[in-house]
Amino acid sequence: MTTHRRLRFAFIPAQIATLLIGAAACGGDSHGASHEAAKPAWNDTAVNAVSRPVIGSGVTAVTGLLPGGRLQTVVSDVHDGKRLWAHPAVISGRPAAMGVAPPAVAGPAGHAVVASVETHGRGAALVGRDTRTGAQRWTRNVGTTFGPAACGDMLCVSESTARKSADFAVVNPATGKPAWHMPGVAEVEWAGPKRVVLFRMSAHPTVEAHDLATGKTAWTFPVENALGRGADLSGGWAFGSAGEALIGYVAPYQTRKNGPLSPFGFFSLRLTDGKQQWAHKRLLRVYPSANPAVALITREVDGADRYGGFTELDPHTGRSMSRLTTTGAPGANWWLAFPQDLSAVGFLAHDRPSKMYDLRTGRAVGGHARAWSFCTTTPAPLKITGQQGFYPIAALCPYDLKTGKRLDAAQAVPPGWYTGAVDGWRVWRDEHGGLHGVHDGDGTSPGMYQ
Repeated sequence: MTTHRRLRFAFIPAQIATLLIGAAACGGDSHGASHEAAKPAWNDTAVNAVSRPVIGSGVTAVTGLLPGGRLQTVVSDVHDGKRLWAHPAVISGRPAAMGVAPPAVAGPAGHAVVASVETHGRGAALVGRDTRTGAQRWTRNVGTTFGPAACGDMLCVSESTARKSADFAVVNPATGKPAWHMPGVAEVEWAGPKRVVLFRMSAHPTVEAHDLATGKTAWTFPVENALGRGADLSGGWAFGSAGEALIGYVAPYQTRKNGPLSPFGFFSLRLTDGKQQWAHKRLLRVYPSANPAVALITREVDGADRYGGFTELDPHTGRSMSRLTTTGAPGANWWLAFPQDLSAVGFLAHDRPSKMYDLRTGRAVGGHARAWSFCTTTPAPLKITGQQGFYPIAALCPYDLKTGKRLDAAQAVPPGWYTGAVDGWRVWRDEHGGLHGVHDGDGTSPGMYQ
């Protein structure tokens, strides 16, 4: 992806695609048991979802695009996909590289709201609505914003992001009234019942833990301590939590043609006190891929900014688990693809015989090996009224690596590392904007865009 935000956004913008194309764009499948036999519990092909879907309090919410170019918040019952309500939504100041913001489902069970950005007078407001009926509960003027996010039982949002007076607010989702705020722009990366961990976006970015009720700072970690001075957020970033650790990633950015890449790589912080546990500089996150807390298959970059082989890291320890060179990769125009269990790396040459190699042994995987990769590498920009440069969340499709041809995706359930799950429910967007849901587990885990 390109500027601001983890590469959870829409598609991979041209700038980062240029950095990764010979290096990476991967696709993959889930850890653990195969979901091939799972049947979708429901399908909604009429929604035209363009954001990632979110799940909470028995509903799933997504931002959809209407034929005339207007956006809307669409809320459905997560158990059967039945449409509950829809209401107009807008983009107000969100960078296109972040993709279209999803709504947020925030608050304790029975008191939760769906919050999204809507037109309010001549400006924009964050509006909280009843999860089941869509009835308005409250509004809060935000001016420009990157969008809302749930943080524990509270609701978090950065406001007036286009101004020097930008402010990060923690709001009571039941009333819309602020609990506390602080200057600047930040994003929620982890939240528990009593604490929230934020990524503060600035010239010298930090990861900070705050008391959720009062805003009191518990600890602060300067990202440049792990990756080096000059880290540039224009390349994107990603975070994920694994047990008592928060794993972060900052992507490289090239400020000028043929210039050096900005500092980049992965690091792990202890959630209790913010202490760095490990760091790996000059490793790229490949796409599509699992959330950094679920699996870390990375690509090496040497001191001269030349791409090397692939290294799999243990997210908990940072230790290298396996390594694979690119000796068997096609000469050019390939994208990465992964099998269901992320045990191998595939080099997908569309409609041409392709290769896949076992990460543990380095040996070629023979036969009609099935793997997942992006459905398209040339997506069309969304025709949103008054907005340009936005792309939908990228969908995954299954491929036969022996032939390089796409397989029928109509009945295929994408891997869990891509969709994520909330209490066993997985909801995803297909390449045509259709929304699908399946319950094939019990746990909660982050997806690629979370």
